[in-house]
Amino acid sequence: MMGLRERSATSFGGPGASALSSKCTGVLLLLLFGIWGARTQSEFETSSVYLWKMGPWGRCMGDECGPGGTQTRAIWCAHVEGWTTLLTNCKQAERPDNQQSCFKICDSHKELYDWQLGNWNQCQPVLLRSLEKPTECIRGEEGIQRRDVICVQKSNGVVADDAICEYFEPKPQLEQGCLIPCRKDCIVSEFSAWSECSKSCGKGLAYRFRHIVAPPQYGGSACPNLTDFQVCSSSPCATEESLYSLNVGPWSTCSMPHSRHIRQARKRGRNKQKDKEKDKEKDKEKEKAIRDPEARELIKKKRNRNRQNRQENKYWDIQIGYQTRQVMCTHRNGKTVALSFCQQEKLPITFQSCVMPKECQVSEWSEWSPCSKTCFDMTSPKGNRTRTRTIKQFPIGSESECPELEEMEQCISQGDGVAPCITYGWRTTEWTECRIDPLLSQQDKRRGNQTALCGGGIQTREIYCVQANENLLSYLNTLKEKEESQSQSTSKASAAPLLSITFEITASKPVDWKLCTGPTPITTQLCHIPCPIECEVSAWSAWGPCTFESCDDQQAKKGFKLRKRRITNEPTGGTGNCPHLLEAIPCEEPSCYDWRVDRLEECIPDNEKECGPGTQIPQVVCINSDGEEIDRQLCRDAIYPVPIVCEVPCPKDCVLSTWSGWSSCSHTCSGKTTEGKQMRARSILAYPGEGGLQCPNSSSLQETRNCNEHPCTVYYWQTGAWGQCIEDVSVSAFNSSAGWNGEATCAVGMQTRKVICVRVNVGQVGPKKCPESLRPETVRPCLLPCRKDCIVTPYSDWTPCPSSCQEGSASVTKQSRHRVILQLPANGGRDCPDTLYEEKDCDPSPVCLFYRWKTHKWRRCQLVPWYVRQDSPGAQETCGPGLQARAITCRKQDGGQADIGECLKYAGPLPPLTQLCQIPCQDDCQFTSWSKFSSCNGDCGAVRTRKRFLIGKSKKREKCKNPQLYPLIETQFCPCDKYNAQPVGNWSDCILPEGKVDVLLGMKVQGDIKECGQGYRYQAMACYDQNGRLVETSRCNSHGYIEEACIIPCPSDCKLSEWSNWSRCSKSCGSGVKVRSKWLREKPYNGGRPCPKLDHVNQAQVYEVVPCHSDCSQYIGVPEPWSVCKVTNVDSKENCGEGVETRKVRCMQNTMDGPSDVVEDYLCDQEELPIGARKCTLPCPEDCVMSEWGQWSRCLLPCNGSSVRERRAEVMRQPQEGKACPPAVETETCSLNKNCYHYEYNVTDWSTCQLSEKAVCGNGIKTRMLDCVRSDGKSVDLRYCEELGLEKTWHMNTSCTVECPVNCQLSDWSPWSECSQPCGLAGKMIRRRTVIQRFQGDGRPCPSQMEQFKPCPVKPCYRWQYSQWAECKVEDAQCGEGTRVRNISCMVYDGSSDDTGKIVDEEFCGEIEPVVDGNKKIVLEETCTLPCPGDCYLKEWSEWSLCQLTCVNGEDLGFGGIQVRSRAVIIQDLENQHLCPEQVLETRQCNDGQCFEYKWMASPWKGSSRTVWCQRSDGLNVTGGCLLMHQPEVDRSCKPPCSQPYSYCSEIRTCTCEEGYTEVMSSDGTLEQCTLIPVVAIPTVEDKKGDVKTSRAVNPTQPSNTQTGRGRTWFLQPFGPDGMLKTWVYGVAAGAFVLLIFIISMIYLACKKPKKPQRRQNNRLKPLTLAYDGDADILIS
Repeated sequence: MMGLRERSATSFGGPGASALSSKCTGVLLLLLFGIWGARTQSEFETSSVYLWKMGPWGRCMGDECGPGGTQTRAIWCAHVEGWTTLLTNCKQAERPDNQQSCFKICDSHKELYDWQLGNWNQCQPVLLRSLEKPTECIRGEEGIQRRDVICVQKSNGVVADDAICEYFEPKPQLEQGCLIPCRKDCIVSEFSAWSECSKSCGKGLAYRFRHIVAPPQYGGSACPNLTDFQVCSSSPCATEESLYSLNVGPWSTCSMPHSRHIRQARKRGRNKQKDKEKDKEKDKEKEKAIRDPEARELIKKKRNRNRQNRQENKYWDIQIGYQTRQVMCTHRNGKTVALSFCQQEKLPITFQSCVMPKECQVSEWSEWSPCSKTCFDMTSPKGNRTRTRTIKQFPIGSESECPELEEMEQCISQGDGVAPCITYGWRTTEWTECRIDPLLSQQDKRRGNQTALCGGGIQTREIYCVQANENLLSYLNTLKEKEESQSQSTSKASAAPLLSITFEITASKPVDWKLCTGPTPITTQLCHIPCPIECEVSAWSAWGPCTFESCDDQQAKKGFKLRKRRITNEPTGGTGNCPHLLEAIPCEEPSCYDWRVDRLEECIPDNEKECGPGTQIPQVVCINSDGEEIDRQLCRDAIYPVPIVCEVPCPKDCVLSTWSGWSSCSHTCSGKTTEGKQMRARSILAYPGEGGLQCPNSSSLQETRNCNEHPCTVYYWQTGAWGQCIEDVSVSAFNSSAGWNGEATCAVGMQTRKVICVRVNVGQVGPKKCPESLRPETVRPCLLPCRKDCIVTPYSDWTPCPSSCQEGSASVTKQSRHRVILQLPANGGRDCPDTLYEEKDCDPSPVCLFYRWKTHKWRRCQLVPWYVRQDSPGAQETCGPGLQARAITCRKQDGGQADIGECLKYAGPLPPLTQLCQIPCQDDCQFTSWSKFSSCNGDCGAVRTRKRFLIGKSKKREKCKNPQLYPLIETQFCPCDKYNAQPVGNWSDCILPEGKVDVLLGMKVQGDIKECGQGYRYQAMACYDQNGRLVETSRCNSHGYIEEACIIPCPSDCKLSEWSNWSRCSKSCGSGVKVRSKWLREKPYNGGRPCPKLDHVNQAQVYEVVPCHSDCSQYIGVPEPWSVCKVTNVDSKENCGEGVETRKVRCMQNTMDGPSDVVEDYLCDQEELPIGARKCTLPCPEDCVMSEWGQWSRCLLPCNGSSVRERRAEVMRQPQEGKACPPAVETETCSLNKNCYHYEYNVTDWSTCQLSEKAVCGNGIKTRMLDCVRSDGKSVDLRYCEELGLEKTWHMNTSCTVECPVNCQLSDWSPWSECSQPCGLAGKMIRRRTVIQRFQGDGRPCPSQMEQFKPCPVKPCYRWQYSQWAECKVEDAQCGEGTRVRNISCMVYDGSSDDTGKIVDEEFCGEIEPVVDGNKKIVLEETCTLPCPGDCYLKEWSEWSLCQLTCVNGEDLGFGGIQVRSRAVIIQDLENQHLCPEQVLETRQCNDGQCFEYKWMASPWKGSSRTVWCQRSDGLNVTGGCLLMHQPEVDRSCKPPCSQPYSYCSEIRTCTCEEGYTEVMSSDGTLEQCTLIPVVAIPTVEDKKGDVKTSRAVNPTQPSNTQTGRGRTWFLQPFGPDGMLKTWVYGVAAGAFVLLIFIISMIYLACKKPKKPQRRQNNRLKPLTLAYDGDADILIS
């Protein structure tokens, strides 16, 4: 401000201005400056407080896809604190745009844009280099690497916005972690052996070299020198060594002659042209002279052919030029000197003819072909398109080949008119009928004849491939045709497009199954045939009363007695399969209703007396024939029961008991020999007194009556099976779409059956014998199933005939077509056609066109131009080496012209276009061509020859007659025809002859076949000639195999016994179980069906357990009446008092008619049997007589001791006066489990899954039963629980499944594959089969052999193979650039990598393309460099090393493999070291690498030193690779050295005494001296006289006086040189310890008391116990 103020003052006035004006001006300026500052501050504050905020860009909107869309975003002004304000508060100049152009992305862009991924850059370390690193690198250093990822347009690679690609796929990652491996130093091999001395005399150099095993990587140290040298010397040289060598330089590039010479050549050419024109005129004159038109035509064709040849030669355009080279004289120090120093008569040629090299020239690319895929398919939407180019100029003299002439890329068919592609899918036929027989095992084959097998089965179907969208494509084609027709017809109004597709359901024709690629549907499945449920009926009821046949018609006098039974288990197929349920017996006096006496009233004496005779009035009810109570009015015609006479005993009268009930009738009917009887009895309760009524005799105590008086003639209606359902045409109103038993039905029919009256044990009788009203029906309606016609597919298309041409006279091929049965006929439907397969001959295929290269005559030999060779010796003569060319054309087999491209494809490599030629000079020797070899007529060892002859002046030259230089005869050994055959390789699998398949059960089920029996196995035979070379097997008169019979064992299934009989029910009363089992007869072998789970205790295989119920009242004890009480007091004057009464109790079988047959007593429950004897009291005449006690009343539940039960007796005779009767009621307390019981239901375990007897597997049923158990644990009759109304919450039946034993089903063997090797000894043919159905349950498992192999016939392998390169030779010089050559030979080998091959005649490789190691370019000669004496040069490349990976602890780090080769430097003269090149290494990436480890190896110590080296894990010794920090020690000498006598340096670098001496150590731990150990002398026989033992321990320093041989001296030294105990000490201690243990053991055994012998237990039979788990297997013990 001060500065500003000063500048302002000086500007407004001078020094003489007034003070006032200065002050005003200053104030004014201050005011202006303040306003400006305030405004500036306000603007600054506004711009910094309010900021523009932008929302995200919205979706790109536009009418069309691609560029041209727009997108918007929200813009608002906000305070820095976050709240929104007016837009005017923000600076408008900085307002961002809220709208921009964009690229609208559509789904079609997915195929147009994609992410382009750049390569990952070098891995950079994450940590700073300055951080401290570990001394030893173990794995490497972590790093990071980056790459570029951009969105590009696929067609042209133009970069697009990333948002386009991100719309379809997230942007790939730009960074990833990486690993910088540890540095890898260079690793080299061991040195080779020393070479020979470079000079044969004087001083020279010998060298040895090594090669690089692994190159340095990741900053590792460089490789050491690969060559080592040492000076060598031999005897002095006799002559002075030459210091100069003739050195030949390389050939120059090929050049054309100068233009002057070309012009001269052209001039000579024009002269020749004139001569040609003259010749043409002469030819025309000659042609005119020719009158023959055929000759004229031949001349015309020849001219056209020559013109065509000239046109084709434009592809090559061969030009022959020349090239030169220099010849120098070189000193040993590498300097060039004058040629005169190299004294040599003949110098090397410095010029030669050559072919001007020309690169391959191709045309421009053609247009892209249409896309191979003209339809749209979502699964594989891309097709291919190609473009081609042609060769305009073939490469000549150039090593580079022509580029690819065809290019292919993927393409997409787009557009509205693109139709969907044809798709294919699997279809199936209907399932065949369910069959049980495939599930039967070998032991169940006898069941295969049963036609009524049921249960689980198996059914099959066929699959075939069809065009899936055939109807859709047909519809689209029709729609397209309609649209085209509508577009052409302008007169008709346009129709609305169809919006729905309706297809006619028809069977599609099958196509080739290879077109269907999806998973194949299953062809087998389990099925179920319902088993027929057998009809089960109850037992017969008792015979009913004689009743009318029909109570509605009682006029007839004939009546019947009936008995009935009911169906307890309904059968399948209705009740017609049940036995008869009614039986009738004719009777007289039938009655439908009758009176039944329920009880008798009290006996009332007559005349109102107190005792004496009286009557009992019966209480009756009216019942019908079924025993049901009915209205009493219906019995009005029946005879009413009369009162029964009875008697009330008076005092002192005999007292009898009441009559017992009538016993069961002894016979069910009466005949001539049988008569039914019933009996009842009564007993004497008290004897009479004086004057009393006497007792009747014993016969009056029993009564008998006849019963079942009807004859034994039982009749019943017998029904036959229902007949076939026959259509009833009279019924037309039946709904044809109705179904019955789940099957579609089409009509109603009628069934009839036969009903006859049968007399039991007699046969059919007249129908009047049986009750007509009960006759079963003979006709019933039925429903007819619909007819099913056979349905087949249309025929498939004819299989294609071979499209390719046939070579030679091929056999006639056939084409076929087939159709598939979809539905078999049933119920009288139309049968299937007889023909399902047709075939016919194909039209003859065209004969293949063969193309070949036609070579024309060689042109004249072209020499180097004269001006080049004029200075060479003999240049005046036109002779010497040159080049000549020839034309090549492409021809068909018939000789016609063909396009050059056809020969490039089919005719093989090009023949050579040029060759070296020689124009003989005057001094050259000239010969005829070699003749053919003479024929071989002799045996092995004979020779054949060929000859040539001298021609021209050569016959007179002496040098040409030298046979050593120019032989005129060549000989060759004749081939021998001695061959021997040898077996090679392993035996094949045992293979059955084709078509030999044993089929189970006489019929083939798909895949369920067994292949066994006698087959053959094969071993290949190889044929060798006398030189051990492999030849065709036909030379050995062999078909190529040794055959040997073999046996494929047949599978044998597990065989079990038949079912045993059912065991007795485990409970005699109530519900239990019964068991039956099968036993193992034969174990399975050779893959047979396995056995079920084995019970190793009883060796039983299969158990079946079913519940059983024993009726508790099945066997009952029936007592007879009590006998008269026999008084035991014999002194009693009266027949009364206490005594014993008895009765007989018989165990009888209880039936519906009552107890019938007497059975063994053990069948009855002994606890429930009535007692047979008891105490009694026989009343005296004056005593009261009571009747028998009645039944006890029931105890009230629960049985808690608070209730009582009672029983009553009646007074039968009153006592005399003064005496009373005993109580007529007796009570007792209800006690639990004594006279009062609780009852509850108990359910048994589930049975095993029960199948029908005719079923093998499938759906079954498991059952269990209810058991009523008393509170004391005893099973009782179910009625006790039923009477209590206990709740039953259990299901007694449940469904179950027995897994079907499905055998493994295999496909047929595939055809034999092609041989795995085209030739050789190791070729195999393989055939395979697949599993169609896995085995299930106890089915036969799948075999392990799913493929078989068979050796291929041995064929010799032929290949072209190079020989080794010959030494480099420089013609007429000592060093420089020369040539080396090699041969190519036809080799025969056995196909293995170990066989190097043997040379055979080239004719064996005539059909093989000349390719060596995959390279079609055959190189037999190449330039090489021969070093001059004293030169320093590089050795040949070493072999490529093994492919090595970058690994840590044997784990590949993923950096790929690397190989290396190297060239070592060879020095011939130490003075020229400065001229040596550097050693060279070369690396390349490789696959199939391996991890190697390097570790130090050491030899045993030799004294104080040993050898240490580094070894690779494959055994290769190397230098480098092992860490120096881990290198073992090489030297272990002691410091200071061991100078004491008898001492040496030990492994631990300490001085130790030798054996026999002990150490004497100083105070500082060093060895002072070695002292001799005392010796114990054991005397020999001679010394025993004195028996003297001497010791040297007294004075160990004195020498011993013991003579050698007088005794054996042992040195007992327990400690070794290192101070440790020796091994023998441990051995002696161990032996002593074992001996001590042995002695203690013996003492213990001697003192031990013997055990008392155990008592032999009684081998009682264990009771049968069952542990049942609800499965088929239970354990019996």
